[in-house]
Amino acid sequence: MKKNIYFLAAIIIIAISASHPAYSQKYKTVEDTVKLNKEYIELTEDIADLTTELDAAKTELPKLEAKAADANSEAEEAASASKKSANKATNGDLDDAKSAKKRANKALDKAEDFKDATNRVKDQNKKIEKLTKELEKKQKQLQELEMMRNTIRGLQQN
Repeated sequence: MKKNIYFLAAIIIIAISASHPAYSQKYKTVEDTVKLNKEYIELTEDIADLTTELDAAKTELPKLEAKAADANSEAEEAASASKKSANKATNGDLDDAKSAKKRANKALDKAEDFKDATNRVKDQNKKIEKLTKELEKKQKQLQELEMMRNTIRGLQQN
């Protein structure tokens, strides 16, 4: 019987503490308002900085994609020229072979440029994704602080 009473009392205490939002939050009293406001301001500044950085990253993405597309077309042109030069060199002399080698190296350089440009686009997409997640996290924290602020205001009015 004693076990049942202790168990029931524990459940009631947990239910009461869980149902009252002031018990489950970081800032609970009017005295905590200064700390809450300080954290609120810092979060707001962080959100503004992240938003600016995210907008800049999104603005930069089309430029990087255009550069990657240009690098792709240049790589294809260089590969085509290299192929023609190689075909000519098979039936040609030493100068044709040297020219084919130069064009092959140029085609390789252009292909590497395209690979680098593609990697920059991928990195920019990852950066945008990371900033978006971080911004969402900060906005959620700001909402939680706003709820705490409202709870403290409710306690002040009572």
